[in-house]
Amino acid sequence: MELMRHVTLGQYVERTSPVHRLDPRVKLLGLVWVMALTFRMVSGPGFALLAVGLVLLAAVSQIGLVWYLGGLRSVVWLALLTAVFNLFFTSEGHPLWRWHVLVVTDVGLHGTGLILARILTLVMATSLLTLTTAPLALTDGLERLGTPLSRLGLPIHEIALMVSIALRFIPTLMEQAERLMKAQMARGADLESPNPVRRVQALVPILVPLFVAAFRAADDLADAMESRGYRGGPRARAFRQLQWKLGDTLAGLMLSGVSVGLLALDGIMR
Repeated sequence: MELMRHVTLGQYVERTSPVHRLDPRVKLLGLVWVMALTFRMVSGPGFALLAVGLVLLAAVSQIGLVWYLGGLRSVVWLALLTAVFNLFFTSEGHPLWRWHVLVVTDVGLHGTGLILARILTLVMATSLLTLTTAPLALTDGLERLGTPLSRLGLPIHEIALMVSIALRFIPTLMEQAERLMKAQMARGADLESPNPVRRVQALVPILVPLFVAAFRAADDLADAMESRGYRGGPRARAFRQLQWKLGDTLAGLMLSGVSVGLLALDGIMR
């Protein structure tokens, strides 16, 4: 029932680690670069080294491993479902196992491993970003990185604000959902039944009040922002200004060096 430990997206855990002190722009660029690496690499050793690097960063962040495992747990069923479809319905390659219409090939097995590695790597990297970066800092970083695009007429400030509010409301909605689930369980709802059909049926009455609470919170936030004179746009100025430090430059150079090494290793192992 501890939903807050199973959904880490949007949650920020305050610490004084070196990862927390990095400029949010460095971490955002790092996440984009990790995403590019995951879709570029195809070798097992490359993904293994990338996973080791993410685990080391998680250890340096001084956040308990349970938070990162919670983020992985939230997508494990999606990852397994995607892997099963890719494993049994890929006809290319040499067949390794066959049962009626189900066939496992070497190409399908390799592709399944890549899908699992990519999904888990992306979730781990995203959790590392959100758990170590405050929502306001993340908004400032997105806005500063998108400043060149604002000259083309794109509403970068509004987009960054929407992303920040969405991330901020995820933990709030999870808390509301947990309260509703506990209230339903106190009234006899079987939310922990081993039968998945019964669990889904018991969750249906929770969705309506959860959506109502979400719309009410959005309406209250809009009224609060309007009553305080918020208008947004290019005239808005952040109270805290981002400062690029030497540690941010060193982190960027280290990330670039590691990325070049991983790409070289991936090219050798192909």
